[in-house]
Amino acid sequence: MRLLILSWEYPPVIEGGLARHVRKLSEALAALDVEVHVLTRAEHDVARFERRNGVHVHRVQELPRPRDLDRFIAWVEQMNEDMLRLGSELGEHGEFDLVAGHDWLVAAAGDRLALRFGCPLVMTIHATEYGRHQGYVDDYPQRLIHATERWITGRAERVIACSHYMRDHIVDVFSIEEGRVSVIPNGIDPLDLRPVDDLDVLRARFVAPDEKLVLLVGRLVYEKGFQVALEALAPIIAEAPGVRFIVAGSGTFEAQLRERARALGLAEHGHFLGWIGDDVLHSLYRIADLCVVPSLYEPFGLVALEAMASGCPCIVADTGGLREVVPPGERVGLRFNGGDAAHLAVMIERLLTDSALRDRLVAEASEHVLRFDWGDVAHQTRALYAELLKHEAPDRHSGARALTK
Repeated sequence: MRLLILSWEYPPVIEGGLARHVRKLSEALAALDVEVHVLTRAEHDVARFERRNGVHVHRVQELPRPRDLDRFIAWVEQMNEDMLRLGSELGEHGEFDLVAGHDWLVAAAGDRLALRFGCPLVMTIHATEYGRHQGYVDDYPQRLIHATERWITGRAERVIACSHYMRDHIVDVFSIEEGRVSVIPNGIDPLDLRPVDDLDVLRARFVAPDEKLVLLVGRLVYEKGFQVALEALAPIIAEAPGVRFIVAGSGTFEAQLRERARALGLAEHGHFLGWIGDDVLHSLYRIADLCVVPSLYEPFGLVALEAMASGCPCIVADTGGLREVVPPGERVGLRFNGGDAAHLAVMIERLLTDSALRDRLVAEASEHVLRFDWGDVAHQTRALYAELLKHEAPDRHSGARALTK
């Protein structure tokens, strides 16, 4: 099987969890004797082509991502044109059996290349604009992105979702048949989560020996719910100043979160680290007393998996894919009512003060995360591809190209 995967990010260009997902999946598929070609983008001096861990990585050279949304849409359109051009050139050296795209950002190129090769298109939808904005997609550019997602999920021969929650969300929001959406979870490799710092020295940067450290990790955007976590921490820290926190990540909501921390009297009790590399992040999991994942919208919950695999107990919002990553029963982690800061505060206090509970959760979670093995994810993905190639002929029409409207 000769496979072409499209993704707008791939290491060393990392915008979020998608880059890590595509890399690990591509390498695991290559280990199963799939000939994997990844079509992605380069910035600055990143190599235009390389073969890494069995994967052929082809990159189009793009300018740095603009922050202005209007310019970003035009930038995405140009990236798709460049991917289409390079992908067509790759096809001259051998046809591809299947094209797999990841999210709306590569929808146009994925559509055109699948038509060019006369092969099926599989789209993995990691999140939706509808979910990110709690259903409000009336304004530009949310309206355009939502329309593109609706079009590409309807056009693709098969759609992959990372959780049962996400499958139901896609079916409901885009009105497509449930049978066309397959659930294949994200994976995790505990061997990737290696700390690189002197952990005692690193922890001493943030807390005294008798203090507790709460970790918040992710893109700093509204739907990640970090504002809820700050609200929950405020009364705890007021009563127990020995509790401190770290916010690791960057995003469009960062300024508002910093201001909210100041207004709640938390500025002297925590650190906003901004964007950090994986090496530092993996060390932070090891030094924290607990990790809170307070998302209002969460298709999967990779941060919770990474924390659990690193021996850091978790409290997660009872919402979205987090329900599947941290099942009920207080076996591998605690859950709180999503958006309820008071309930989260109760759970944080409980986990910080009950060492027996902490130890039990850590022990159980170390076994639980083994269910999310990249080898299993790759086997499921390859089986879906093989089924599609055997039983389904590709649709020969592309429909309206929403991205250019």
